[in-house]
Amino acid sequence: MRQTLLRIDGLTKAYPGVLANDDISFEIGEGQMHALLGENGAGKSTLVKMVYGLVRPDKGQMSLRGAPFAPAQPSEARRNGVAMVFQHFSLFDALDVAENVALGMENPPALRDLARRIRDVSEEYGLPLDPNRLVGDLSAGERQRVEIVRCLLQDPKLLIMDEPTSVLTPQEVDILFRTLRQLSSEGTAILYISHKLDEIRALCDEATILRGGRKVATCDPREKTARELAELMVGQVLNPPERPAKPKGDVLLHVDKLSLASNNPFGTSLKDISFQLHAGEVLGIAGVAGNGQDELLLMLSGELRAPSAQVRLKDQPIGQLGPNARRKLGLVTAPEERLGHAAAPDMSLTANALLSGVERKGLAKGGFIDWGATEAFARNIITKFDVRTPGPHVLARALSGGNLQKFVIGREIELNPDVIVVNQPTWGVDASAAAFIRQALLDLASAGAGVLVISQDLDELLEVADSFAALNEGRLTQVRPAKGLTVEEIGLMMGGAGDMHVAHEASA
Repeated sequence: MRQTLLRIDGLTKAYPGVLANDDISFEIGEGQMHALLGENGAGKSTLVKMVYGLVRPDKGQMSLRGAPFAPAQPSEARRNGVAMVFQHFSLFDALDVAENVALGMENPPALRDLARRIRDVSEEYGLPLDPNRLVGDLSAGERQRVEIVRCLLQDPKLLIMDEPTSVLTPQEVDILFRTLRQLSSEGTAILYISHKLDEIRALCDEATILRGGRKVATCDPREKTARELAELMVGQVLNPPERPAKPKGDVLLHVDKLSLASNNPFGTSLKDISFQLHAGEVLGIAGVAGNGQDELLLMLSGELRAPSAQVRLKDQPIGQLGPNARRKLGLVTAPEERLGHAAAPDMSLTANALLSGVERKGLAKGGFIDWGATEAFARNIITKFDVRTPGPHVLARALSGGNLQKFVIGREIELNPDVIVVNQPTWGVDASAAAFIRQALLDLASAGAGVLVISQDLDELLEVADSFAALNEGRLTQVRPAKGLTVEEIGLMMGGAGDMHVAHEASA
């Protein structure tokens, strides 16, 4: 039997209009791989923030190794052996690995000594890192290694991981899992938050499930199917997305041999990009993070300008048009970075609805904003996409990541576009919300829109896409039918060998 490491007893936390955590109790044993599951807004983030000292509970108590535990701030939690790897990395691109690690330590050693420790720890746990490399030159997987190694240097007894595989390749996920299993075997407990339920079943030996701020179940996830876990989370039966077969229509979006420099010194320039998107088609574009996905969306949104004739919407050149002009013509986009790019953090949901809907929804007349119509638009998004929030007056930054994602995607879908481009549409959302978003995109395509989905979730792409291509170092493989593609073929395409494969088939 494992010794109890962390005991949580009756933790309760309320915010105005929201009971985030309601009398939650459970235990985590030493060396245990413990999953924390729940749909968006279920209370997972608030709970781990209380464990990590970012939030103080209203009621309840915790004990760590039998002693009372009530950290007033993260530094106190870290001193007690609790470390956390957040979903969003907190790294500086212009600094090297060792400098970034030092910034996260209260009393860092000399950089030369720290670099040696980083090499030793990273090699010990199978996470090789060069402490002298600039973070801006690292892949998403390597950046996560920096965050993990920074935690491991603290010799944690409890490691909290929030959506750790959302930006990793399958190979990087395997490396991460080997590291976590090694830590578990050495007695470090892992509290693991993820919406990827097959990962939970493969990794964790116990799961606590939250719904609406309350604990509704504790189970061994290895004894449940992914669908059963998802249905425990949402409290209802989930059905896969449906889409009636329908032939493709006319070309709506045409990009022709486009090369474009990135506006980010650590970004990836686009090289000779060509594709067509038809009415009623869902085109899925895969790729490991940092291979040009952000630049592709910026180019399509109008934030990066391109030669006019090389980007056409319904055969009209749009390369030199900005985002608002493109929205007016029927092309809308939803970027990956929801807080700060897709939504203004310190503006209300009503104001955020106005920012992208003003043209297509006619929310301003004669220079005056129609706030009544704008609020009604925001309320419609909140209701239709089940955004968990007290109302449209709430600031965007107050929403959980998944709920903000539902609002951002819903806002663009409700503009009834001819073409919608979305990057990571279900990143960080629960199974129910992901299924709803995917179905909404499929419904939009069935109504005649062109849908372009950029995603690192291969299961998602194969579930919704009619056509498939992959980005590798800024180059796009030839577009292929998604039906019948194998994981091996997708891996070749993501590695840049997709066109070679197509050429081989054509010559056979």
